[in-house]
Amino acid sequence: MQTAEIRRRFLQHFEQRGHTVVPSASLVSPDPSLLFTVAGMVPFIPYLTGREPAPFPRATSVQKCVRTLDIEEVGKTTRHGTFFQMNGNFSFGDYFKDGAIRHAWELVTGPLAEGGLGFDPDRIWVTVYLDDDEAADAWHRIAGLPVERIQRLGKKDNYWHTGADGPGGPCSEIYFDRGPEFGPDGGPLVDTAGDRFLEIWNLVFMQYELTDVRSKEDFRVVGELPKKNIDTGMGMERVAFLLQGVDNMYEIDEVAPVLRRGAELAGVTYGKDHEADVRLRVVADHVRSGLMLIGDGVTPGNEGRGYILRRLLRRAVRSMKLLGVDTATLPELLPVSRDAMSGSYPELATDFERISAVAYAEEEAFRRTLTSGTALFDTAVAQAKAAGTPALSGEQAFSLHDTYGFPIDVTLEMAAEQDVTVDEAGFRALMQQQRDRARADARAKRTGSVDVLAYRRLLAEHGPTDWRAYDTLRTDSRVLGLVAELDGEDGGPAEAGAGEVVRVVLDRTPFYAESGGQVADAGSLTWDGGRAEVLDVQRPVKGLVVHQVRVLEGALGQGAELTAEVDREWRLSACQAHSGTHVVHAALRQVLGPQALQSGSYNRPGYLRLDFAWQGALSAQQRSDIEDVANAAVRADHRVRASFMTLPEARAIGALALFGETYGEQVRVVEIGGPWSRELCGGTHVAGSAQVGTLALTGESSVGAGSRRVEAVVGLEGFRYLARERDLVRQLGELLKSPTDGLLDRVGGIVSRLREVDREIAELRAQQSQAAAGQLAAQARDVGGVAVVAGSPSGLSGGDLRTLALDVRGRLGDRPGVVLLASESGGKVALVAALNPAAQQRGLSANDVLRAAAGPVGGRGGGKTDVAQGGGTDPGGIPAALQAGEQAVATAAGR
Repeated sequence: MQTAEIRRRFLQHFEQRGHTVVPSASLVSPDPSLLFTVAGMVPFIPYLTGREPAPFPRATSVQKCVRTLDIEEVGKTTRHGTFFQMNGNFSFGDYFKDGAIRHAWELVTGPLAEGGLGFDPDRIWVTVYLDDDEAADAWHRIAGLPVERIQRLGKKDNYWHTGADGPGGPCSEIYFDRGPEFGPDGGPLVDTAGDRFLEIWNLVFMQYELTDVRSKEDFRVVGELPKKNIDTGMGMERVAFLLQGVDNMYEIDEVAPVLRRGAELAGVTYGKDHEADVRLRVVADHVRSGLMLIGDGVTPGNEGRGYILRRLLRRAVRSMKLLGVDTATLPELLPVSRDAMSGSYPELATDFERISAVAYAEEEAFRRTLTSGTALFDTAVAQAKAAGTPALSGEQAFSLHDTYGFPIDVTLEMAAEQDVTVDEAGFRALMQQQRDRARADARAKRTGSVDVLAYRRLLAEHGPTDWRAYDTLRTDSRVLGLVAELDGEDGGPAEAGAGEVVRVVLDRTPFYAESGGQVADAGSLTWDGGRAEVLDVQRPVKGLVVHQVRVLEGALGQGAELTAEVDREWRLSACQAHSGTHVVHAALRQVLGPQALQSGSYNRPGYLRLDFAWQGALSAQQRSDIEDVANAAVRADHRVRASFMTLPEARAIGALALFGETYGEQVRVVEIGGPWSRELCGGTHVAGSAQVGTLALTGESSVGAGSRRVEAVVGLEGFRYLARERDLVRQLGELLKSPTDGLLDRVGGIVSRLREVDREIAELRAQQSQAAAGQLAAQARDVGGVAVVAGSPSGLSGGDLRTLALDVRGRLGDRPGVVLLASESGGKVALVAALNPAAQQRGLSANDVLRAAAGPVGGRGGGKTDVAQGGGTDPGGIPAALQAGEQAVATAAGR
C-alpha cells in the first residue's frame, strides 16, 4: 500500500467519524521555543492545554514533522529519520478512552476493502499505564484483545505531559508483532529493543492536572481535568514499511527511489557494503527533508532553521562525494524525491522551480566552500601537527562552520581521515552560546525581561485585548495591568511614575502590534494629570496586546481610565510602506515570474525591504522594470480591500501565503487591484494604491543562496530620496563642469583615463620588479650549499612581494635556492619565503623559514613547503628576521 493511500485512508476514516480534517501546519513551528514542528500535536497545543477554545470538538490531521536532535544517527540505524509524518486524531472534551481505542482498532484491523489498514488482529499487542484499568478493560472489551497481549508499563513509557505544569495523563501504545525472526517473544515488555514488537500508534489520554513537574517521571497529580482530551500519533513511515513489506523506513515508496538513484550515480549496490549503505541512507533522508523544508519556505542560512537546512543539504552532498561522485548531485536526486512525495503533497510539483533553484544554488555554494574551506582546513591541520598537538580547537571548528559554512560533521570526518581530533565539546559550547544569544534577543523583543507567565495571568483574568487597530486611531481605554521591565512580583507594580518604562495591558487599544514584518505603531496614552509615550507594542501571548511606554508626566496606575491614540502621521507612513511592500511583491512576480515569491519582509514608516526567491543579481533593466510596474500600479490608484474568509477559500482565489507563517481557520486577505495583488496579511494598509506615493527602489542584494533582497522608500521618504539624487547629480555637474545630460560621458572619460594611468603604473612596477629581481638574485649567498637570497625591498604589498619572491626564485637555476623577502609598508611588515624543488629535496621547508623570520617582527604566517607568506607589526625587526631566516636555512642544510 502506497504511503499516499495510507494517508488518504487515515483521514477518510476519521472524517467519516465526525472529525474535522485539518491541513498539515507548516514545518516552521509557531512555538518560539521550537525551530520546527516536531510532533503532530504541536498545532493543537493551545486547544489541548486549554489556552484557547478549540474551534471543533474533533479533528484529524497528517502533520509534517522534522526532528534533527539525532541527525548524526541518521543512516547508521534504520530507526532515525529527520523528516516524518504523524497521523493524528484529537478530541477536545468530546470522546475519551473508549472512543479513541475503538477508532484506532477499527482502522488498524479494518479490512482493506472497507477502508481499513488490514493488520492481522492476532499480531496486535498494546501497552497501558500501570494502574490504568479503564484503558486495559476497554482494549479487552472493545477489541477483544486477550489479557496477555495487554501489558502494563510505567511512567517512563506510558505517561505523557508537556514537561511543565499543566495537563497530562497515561497513554496506550499499539504494537505490531513482526515475527520471531526479529526478536524474542513475550511482547513489548520483553522485546525492549523494539525490533520485533514495533510501536505504530500512541494514544494519549489527557485527564489530569499536573503540578511540580520536575522530570518525565517526577510530578504531582492535583486532580482530574474538567474536560478530558485525546491526542494520538501514528507513525506514517513505520506503518508504510510494514504494509509495503520492506525492512525499514528508507525502503518505502517515498524514500527508496532517491536511495536507488544515489546508488546508480555512485556505481554501488545497496546492501553490499555497510559504509556505503549508511551514506546512501543519509542521502535519501536528507534530500527528502531538504525538499520539504524548502517547500515550506525555509532557506539555507547560518543560524536557526536555515542552518539546519544547510546542514542537511551539505551532508547529502558530502555523502555523495564520499561515495565517489564529484559532479553536482542534487539536480539528479531532488526531482526523484519530488516525484515520490508529490502524491501526498502536490504543491511540491507546482512549486518545484523555486524549490530546486534554492537547493541547487546551495549545492553549488557548498562545492565552492569545499574547495576554499578544505584549503583552510589543511592549513589548520598542518599547524596543529607542526605544533605537536594533532587537534583542532573548538574555536577553529566554529570558525570553519560560522565563516565558511563547514558543518561540524564534515570537519569531524575530514579530521578523522588525517588522524586529527577535534574539540567537539568546545565547538558545541560556542554554537550553544550563539543560539542562546539569538533566542534571548527574540524573547527580549517579544516580552522584554518579563516572565511570560505574568502575561498569561492577565489574559486568564481579563480575557483577550479588544483590538481596534483596523477601525480607529483612538480609543477610550482602561489599564488592566502593569508589568515592570524586570518584574519579580506576581501582581506587577501598582503604578509607574515620570521617567519610568513599564509595560501596560489595556482593555482595548488602537495600536498595531509588531507582526508580519510591520513595526509597531507609535503614539501616546493620556489621562487626567499624566501622559506617556508608546515605545513598542507586542503580542507576547496570543490574544494579549502589550504596550511598552515611558511615563512623561504624572503617575500611571492600574485601573486608570485613559485615551490611547496612535500618531496619525506614523500610521499613514506605516500603511504606505506595508501597501508598498505588496505592490513591489506583485511587480517582482510580474517582471520576473511567479517563482519570485516573498520569503520575508520588513516595513517601517517610509521604508520597506522584501526578500524573495531568486538566483543571481537583478540586472539594471530588471530593476528599472520592477520600479516602473510598481509606480504604474500606484498611479492607477487600485482599490485596496481587506476581507476575512476561510483558508481554503483564500487559497481558492489565489491568495499568496507567506512561507513559514501559521494561519487559523479564518484569514485576512488584502487585495490591491483585485487579482493583481492578493495576499494573506494582517497588517494595516492605505485605502487606494495612489496613497503609497512616490516609490523608489534604493538597493538590491543577496541574503543567502537562492534569496535576494530589494529595498525601497515610499511616500515623503521616496520624494526626499529622489530629491537627494537630483541634488547629487547637480553638484557633480558643477564639480565636473558638465551639463547634466553629458555627465555620464564626462565621468566615463575620467574613469577611462584613470584606468590608463593604473595600467601605466602597473607596467612601471613590473619593470622595477624585474630589475629588482635580477639585482636580488645576483646577491645570493651560499649557506651550507644552498643559495640564499634575503632582502628587504620597501613599500611592497604582500601580493607584490610574493610576485617578486617567485621571480627571484626562478632566477636561481637548478641549485637549491631559498628566497626570503621582507617589506615595510604603512607601518606593517609583509614576509614571503619561497623555495625551489632542489631546496625542498634537501629537506628545507618554506613554512620553517617563515616561522623563524616571523618572530623578530612580531608576526606569524604559514603556507606550503614551497611558498609561505605572513606578516608582522614591528618593521624595526626586519634585519633580525632576515638573519633568523638564514640561520634556519643553515641549521636545516647542515642536518
